[in-house]
Amino acid sequence: MMTGSIAERIANIRQQLPPEVRLIAVTKKVPVDAMREAYGAGIRDFGESQVQEAAAKRSLLQDLPDVTWHLIGHLQSNKARKALEEFQWIHSCDNLQLAQRLNRLATELSLKPQVCLQVKMVPDPTKYGWTVPELLTDLPELDQCEALQIQGLMTILPLGLSQQESIEVFERTRALALEIRQQSWSTLQMHQLSMGMSGDYLLAVKAGATMVRLGQIIFGDRIA
Repeated sequence: MMTGSIAERIANIRQQLPPEVRLIAVTKKVPVDAMREAYGAGIRDFGESQVQEAAAKRSLLQDLPDVTWHLIGHLQSNKARKALEEFQWIHSCDNLQLAQRLNRLATELSLKPQVCLQVKMVPDPTKYGWTVPELLTDLPELDQCEALQIQGLMTILPLGLSQQESIEVFERTRALALEIRQQSWSTLQMHQLSMGMSGDYLLAVKAGATMVRLGQIIFGDRIA
């Protein structure tokens, strides 16, 4: 059972995070009043998994102009335009075709979205994302997506990993980003690592995460 208010939980988490690590509050299925409480506790980054849910919440939170919205769930290609209109960050760009579609639409809309490339560091049929060989193969074409500000990598751990295995996956993600950055691409930045959720964020931070995506530890269990 969780204790303390949302604000108290956020304060406790902040004490464990280096100041340079960006705390994204995952608000899928979280009511707007709880989001306002999180905002009052200093949260300025909200992460949503579904485009339509985020759009509805944004309309109710228009009085909070300094919020940054992050898409962290799988993005269907037919919702790419709406996603660009609703989110400043897309963490879950998970294949080349989607990246190219986002690039075309962003050009049409005169937008420059911040993007992370979702990668599967270990095989996992339940997750979307590039495998490492696939990503390395696609880098030249991704580097041509000039409307996208490709900032780094995002990964989600498979279920059932030990603590040591989890750290190793996070460290391999950091090493992959460094490998890509050292290749001196024109547009691929690779300075951001979006990794770590409520159950493993401290391990992710230890391994070099720059952004953590926390929902349950802040808001408790959500109604599905």
